[in-house]
Amino acid sequence: MTPEDQFEQDTRYELAQMGADAAFKALTLKWMQAANQHKYSYHFHSLGRPIIQYPQDMVAMQQIIWDVRPDLIIETGIAHGGSLIQSAAMLAMLDMCDAISAGETIDPATSKRKVVGIDIDIRSHNEAAIKAHPMASRIDMMQGSAIDPQLVAQVQEIAGGYERVLVCLDSMHSHAHVLEELNAYAHLVSVGSYCIVFDTLIEDLPEAPDNPRPWSVGDNPKTAVEAWLPDNPQFKVDWAVEHSLAASVAPSGYLKRVSA
Repeated sequence: MTPEDQFEQDTRYELAQMGADAAFKALTLKWMQAANQHKYSYHFHSLGRPIIQYPQDMVAMQQIIWDVRPDLIIETGIAHGGSLIQSAAMLAMLDMCDAISAGETIDPATSKRKVVGIDIDIRSHNEAAIKAHPMASRIDMMQGSAIDPQLVAQVQEIAGGYERVLVCLDSMHSHAHVLEELNAYAHLVSVGSYCIVFDTLIEDLPEAPDNPRPWSVGDNPKTAVEAWLPDNPQFKVDWAVEHSLAASVAPSGYLKRVSA
C-alpha cells in the first residue's frame, strides 16, 4: 500500500469514528447553538463579498467543486453574493488548471463554465458589487422565485447545454419551498455530482420565541430532504462530507447523485 493509499484509508476510518461519536456530535451541536446566538455565519467573506456561511461548508464546497469539476453551478439564493463569487473563483481555478495541464493559454475573462444565481429580490447594491467583481464574467443572475415555473423552465433550458451540473439550494427555507426546489432542480444534477441543501440545521436548533420567519423546527430544509429522499433513491446523503465537517449548516444536506 502506498503512503497516499494508507492516508486515505486512515482518513475513512477516522471519519467513520467521528460520525459514530455521539458525545462529540452532541458537543458540536451545543457549540453551534451557542455560535448561532452570535450570528457566527454572518462574519465571513469570500474574495471580498459576505458569504453568510460556515467556513467548514465553504471548504466542503471547494473540495466538491474540485472533485466534480462542474461546468455549471446553479445556486438559489444570492444575498450579498459571496457564494456566487466563491463558486465562480473555483470554476476559474479549474479553467486555469486545465490550461496548465494542456499547456494552453486562456483568456481569464472568458470561460465555458458558468454560475447561475437565482434570487427573488436581488438588492441593487449587491448586484452592483457582484457585477463589479473580477469573477463577474462567470456569473449570470436571475431575479424571481426559484420555484416560478417560467424561471425553472429557463434554468432547465440553460442546464441542457452543460455536461456536469452542481446545484445548491439556499433561498427560502420552508419545507414546502425547498421540496419544490428539489423537484425542480435536483434532476439536473449529473451522476457523481451533488444537490446541496443548506440550512437543514434549522431542525436541530432551539426554536426562537420571536422567530419572524415562516420556517422553524418541523418546517425547514431538513424536513423537506427527509420527505423527498425516499422517492428519489438516485440520491444519497454523503455522510463522509458531513462527518468530516462536524460543524455544518447542512447536516443531511449533502446529497450525492449515485445513479441516473
